[in-house]
Amino acid sequence: MTGTTTTPTTLDAERADLLAELTEARNTLINTVRGLTDEQAGLKPTASALCLGGLIKHVASTEEAWLRFVVDGPAAMSFAMPEGVTWEDFMSGRARELPQWAIDRGRDFQMLPEDTLSAILDRYARVAARTEEIVAGVDDLSATWPVPDAPWNEPGSVRSIRRVLIHVIAETTQHAGHADILRESIDGQTTT
Repeated sequence: MTGTTTTPTTLDAERADLLAELTEARNTLINTVRGLTDEQAGLKPTASALCLGGLIKHVASTEEAWLRFVVDGPAAMSFAMPEGVTWEDFMSGRARELPQWAIDRGRDFQMLPEDTLSAILDRYARVAARTEEIVAGVDDLSATWPVPDAPWNEPGSVRSIRRVLIHVIAETTQHAGHADILRESIDGQTTT
């Protein structure tokens, strides 16, 4: 799979540059799994609990969530807690019940028995295509939404569409670096 790219002539230069950078980051991440089996994509070859298939699932879910935020605002990223569970309980690991979004996030980092590398890459390609469609269709990259209420977000802060894209690029490149280390630990291959 290679990332999709909207032709620069259909976008202003800033959008084209942001999407090109995101495509490059995606391709670097995707290259870390080239030639691997499903089993290898699920290996955890370092002290970390990370696996290559899980990293790609996580990055796809993160991109998808942030682009839903671009379209729908903070309601697209709910961090609701189960009744009776506080943020303090959750952050300290003492929560008697985990919120569904945290369970889903944990599953994203894993290569589950029903997962295949091919299906993970296909989903990532669909997420990428949807991102390009959304970015091409927004009126203004400076438009903002308030960020969802969560301890890691400063109360009252906002995020522009431009900043969302920069965040998604940073998240993708960060995890591409993690993936490169994992791949090298599996079979000595790197993407660089």
